[in-house]
Amino acid sequence: MATHPHYRAPVYRAPVNRAPVYKAPWWLPGGHLQTIYPYLALRTTPPRYRRERIETPDGDFVDFDWVDATGDTPTLVLFHGLEGCSRSHYARVLMRAVAAAGWRGVVAHFRGCSGEPNRLQRAYHSGDAGEIDWMLRTVASHTGSPVFAVGVSLGGNALLKWLARERHDASKVIAAATAISAPLDLMIAGHRLGSGFNRVYGLHFLRSLKPKALEKLARYPDAARRRRVRTAYSLRTFDDAFTAPVHGYRDVVDYWTRASTISELGNIAVPTLIVHARNDPFLPGQYLPGAAQKNTHVEFEFTDQGGHVGFVTGAFPGNLSWLPQRVLGFLRQHLPEERPVTTDNNAQPEQE
Repeated sequence: MATHPHYRAPVYRAPVNRAPVYKAPWWLPGGHLQTIYPYLALRTTPPRYRRERIETPDGDFVDFDWVDATGDTPTLVLFHGLEGCSRSHYARVLMRAVAAAGWRGVVAHFRGCSGEPNRLQRAYHSGDAGEIDWMLRTVASHTGSPVFAVGVSLGGNALLKWLARERHDASKVIAAATAISAPLDLMIAGHRLGSGFNRVYGLHFLRSLKPKALEKLARYPDAARRRRVRTAYSLRTFDDAFTAPVHGYRDVVDYWTRASTISELGNIAVPTLIVHARNDPFLPGQYLPGAAQKNTHVEFEFTDQGGHVGFVTGAFPGNLSWLPQRVLGFLRQHLPEERPVTTDNNAQPEQE
């Protein structure tokens, strides 16, 4: 954020609007329906995006989709989930709420997720803290207003990994963060996505992951790896054949172990909200952090219902208003108070 010696944090008077405890509608029972229904049926109209292509430090590119605003208003950076984008149902509803609040927002697409293949062989992964770091610093360097970060599913885990790695230094970049339905324990989540009904989710992701990986391997020939990717039948076999080796991990076990964040939550030193449903099919309640992993900087919102990035509410056909209300309500609590900073000892505080 701004580091100019005369910088004076602006005052924001938006009221704190904490959402009530989440309660699923009676007509949408169970974690699977609560996960699938909003994805298929609640296609909120997206806000007006402005796309900006950003060159990466290693010669690649990513695309940022901006929701513009005027003045010194907060900026919310959204990191999407596996194979998500700015048109994902959660991105649409969150960015519309950002626009309605008069804030600035940006969906930071991971490599290859904005509709065009990226240049390099690397893609993105659940422990991509380095990618989160330069994306956030890129945004923060262009604004003197508070920056907030929100990560969904894979993006939430990667954001938490960055927060844990940076510790107190993260406060130099962002004011607060939220992680939604993050697969904190990738070993558990990975195994669950390969068994029972959950295989439907894994196969859904593979429908786009495999063609992308094969396209990359056509440009960076590796016949053995290409065969393994082509025959991958689960996220575990895909991550073992492509995600892990391409991104510097020994194998899928090494990747899922080192990229998980559940054991690192105690290192987070920036106000952070973790929202997760206990009936999330990817990572159910019995695997969520317990009392031993409490951290005064981390607030847990573990709802009984909601599915994976679902949280539908209201009468049929329902809406997705609860999640943005909860997220923005939390972030508003961490807007900076007015505090003049000056090198002139005789200077008076500015009037509101």
